Amino acid sequence: MIVGKLTERLAALATMSPVQLRSEWRETFRAPAPELSAQLLALGIAHQLQERAYGGLPSEPARALARLERRFARTGELAADEAATLKTGTTLVRVWRGRAHHVLIRDDGYVYREQRYRSLSEIARVITSTNWSGPRFFGLGGKRRG
Repeated sequence: MIVGKLTERLAALATMSPVQLRSEWRETFRAPAPELSAQLLALGIAHQLQERAYGGLPSEPARALARLERRFARTGELAADEAATLKTGTTLVRVWRGRAHHVLIRDDGYVYREQRYRSLSEIARVITSTNWSGPRFFGLGGKRRG
């Protein structure tokens, strides 16, 4: 698909009625449209059109999503892969007692409230005033015990 034509099709989605979007969905996916809002139908169609034009996910993220999908189908739970790695520049957010706490991951450690820490556990201790596993506190730990 030529980029100009793609841009036109994407722009047209914003002006379509729900009936038109359902028709566009059938044409794009070759299947009936699911019971979704017009906005979600437009987003789904736009994603599919862009994926066709620019390619899909690289193989590793696609496999990771497939693993999450299988896990969700099997257990009804959705958790990040235990083998997930944290990349420099990522921000972790944890809401604790009604307050959001943001931690920036850096090559040399972590930054919380403009202060550098060596571990997530140190930060969890500062936030909660108790000993926590930092990865578990931020939702990065393995399976929780019952």
